[in-house]
Amino acid sequence: MRAFFYISTFFCSVISESTAVDFGKDIKPILETKCVSCHGIEKQKGELDLSSLLAAKEGGENGPAISPGKPQESGLIHRITLAHDDDEIMPPKGEPLTKTQIQSLKEWISGGAQWPDGLILVKRDPIDPQDLDKESLNLSSVAIYPPQASLTTSGDLQRFVAVATYNDGTTRDITNRVTFEPKNTTLVTVAGNMIRPRVDGETSISVNFHGKSATAPLKIQSADTEREISFRLDVMPIFLRSNCNTGSCHGSARGQDGFMLSLFGYDPAGDYHRITRQLSGRRINLAFPDESLMIEKAIESVPHTGGKLFDKGSEYYNAMLSWLNAGTPDDPKDIASPTSLEIYPNQAVLEGKGTTQQFIALATYSDGSTRDVTSLALFETNNAPSAAISTNGSVTAGNRGEAFVMARFATFTVGAQVIVIPDNLEYQRPQFLPKNYIDELVAQKMHKLRILPSDLCSDEEFLRRATIDITGTLPTEEEFTSFTRDNSPDKRDKTIDALLNRKEFTEVWVMKFAELLQISTNANNQVSYKATLLYYNWLQDRIANNIPFNKIVQELLSSSGGTFSNPSTNYYQIERNTLKLSENVAQVFMGMRLQCAQCHNHPFDRWTMNDYYSFAAF
Repeated sequence: MRAFFYISTFFCSVISESTAVDFGKDIKPILETKCVSCHGIEKQKGELDLSSLLAAKEGGENGPAISPGKPQESGLIHRITLAHDDDEIMPPKGEPLTKTQIQSLKEWISGGAQWPDGLILVKRDPIDPQDLDKESLNLSSVAIYPPQASLTTSGDLQRFVAVATYNDGTTRDITNRVTFEPKNTTLVTVAGNMIRPRVDGETSISVNFHGKSATAPLKIQSADTEREISFRLDVMPIFLRSNCNTGSCHGSARGQDGFMLSLFGYDPAGDYHRITRQLSGRRINLAFPDESLMIEKAIESVPHTGGKLFDKGSEYYNAMLSWLNAGTPDDPKDIASPTSLEIYPNQAVLEGKGTTQQFIALATYSDGSTRDVTSLALFETNNAPSAAISTNGSVTAGNRGEAFVMARFATFTVGAQVIVIPDNLEYQRPQFLPKNYIDELVAQKMHKLRILPSDLCSDEEFLRRATIDITGTLPTEEEFTSFTRDNSPDKRDKTIDALLNRKEFTEVWVMKFAELLQISTNANNQVSYKATLLYYNWLQDRIANNIPFNKIVQELLSSSGGTFSNPSTNYYQIERNTLKLSENVAQVFMGMRLQCAQCHNHPFDRWTMNDYYSFAAF
């Protein structure tokens, strides 16, 4: 009898543990898909917030929503168990909770309503079970971005995004479908994908999706220290984000409506002077900071040519007002400055119109810290019909195509590739035998775009194209007859080799490169006819002898001596202006146009004024 009692107790224990309610699997999905859209961080109907256990215990107008250990006294249980036609039932719209869901909530509250420390719930959309099965079968990998980050001071926060990559190469933003779990829950507070510091230390943030996982290390410093408001770190980015210092507004050479800012904020010291010292008492009002013209115009409480830039009470308004309340302090000389900017993810392949992908911007500073600047960066796209991007960095897929989305912050501009393909496209990757690594790269790109390559061209088309491309001439009748009658499998390879060995190949490509290197005998040339001829012959000799292009460029740029004895030195004689010479080098050999960065940071590329003059000096 005693043995039976022990065995019975053992089996009861096993059954109890196996059927225990799991918060992450059973409770969290119910609250996030059914409750927090109306009772969460952004909205609290009936003054009820269910995004955290503390808020749920405090309750709303009708008392506590959750009373741990007492489901019969929990307002949440009362509302979800009302009759289906009752006006007070929750959720008020859609299908009521199932019996299984209600029972799970009751058991969870009876067990003490265990809630992960620091977790704050956010709204999520329900997932079709069929989609889950399809995803789990085709899922290739999961990634978390940024791959590593740091939190510095109490007011800091870091957004994370999770991206799934599937076997067909497509990607999907799964940020709202996973839980970002800190290894040490005592160090940070989690609200959806936003992490805030609590205590100094080092931890990691992990996500799990259909058995695939990813982890990003996170370092927390000075969690109990509040950073002072900064003109360069907090106010200047708002001017860029709001398009105040662009060329079409106050960043133009003459400014706008009597007020000028440096283009894209390249001169913070000058901007500080113009705001705080020019027209004293007009742009700022330290006696009544919220009546300062710079902030009243931004919220359009007074007429503003640029319109309303942000709302009163927004994070941008509060940052400006804090700076004004602090007395518009300038920053110390040793303040950390941005040294680089990254955009994550750096590539997305979106399937179907309406698919979205959230991008985040991460800045690295001179003191080694990182900062989430997604809310401060300016996001742009070069192809809105295919990939439109919101001010907060969310891309929405449109028409089939390719786009590059850019994030601009401080003096940096970075980009990410977005490819959009139709949903349910009938496509099968073709069999392809590459001849070289270029073929492999082209095939990869065409696969991402779901573009089928053209069929192999005919012999007649091949001979005409190859001869024109390589020698700049048409094939002769004899060459045509010989090629079409040749039945050997490698005849195309042999024809290409033969064309490359002809003098016409050397002549046509010497002509092309001579144009790029500005070898000419016109009246404006600063080089003598003899030096020009020797320079041309030098180039012809290098191409005729199949010298690699990188060796030719190396010989050009490192050349020294006389223009007759060492003809490659004529490259420095043709253009003697150092700045123009550096622009030519960048454009011809790097494919980069740096001219814009001579006067200001490049508006559409990563080049800064420092880059321009450093490159010219080198």
